[in-house]
Amino acid sequence: MSAMKFCRECNNILYPKEEKDRRVLLYACRNCEHQEVADNNCVYRNEVHHAAAERTQVLQDVAADPTLPRNKDVRCAACGHGEAVFFQATARGEEGMALFYVCCNLSCGNRWRE
Repeated sequence: MSAMKFCRECNNILYPKEEKDRRVLLYACRNCEHQEVADNNCVYRNEVHHAAAERTQVLQDVAADPTLPRNKDVRCAACGHGEAVFFQATARGEEGMALFYVCCNLSCGNRWRE
């Protein structure tokens, strides 16, 4: 398998890019204008699939993040705790942003949205 390539100018990752009119595969930097011709025309794609338990752990870690805003005017429906962190993110399959809450009771980790 091919190794990742990095930009000579700014050290960011180079991404494969097709130049259709010349039928050439290039590696291009998304930060600066650097491009280089690929030495191999094979592009590898690595997809990482996370288990549901991994996603839940990430959300529980969010509750302990001191940089996120906290709301003490909410009650967790699962445990009754009166504090939650909140953040905005896009919801899967929906347009726009949604407000997500995660219970600050570390043994609970319940999440909900408004």
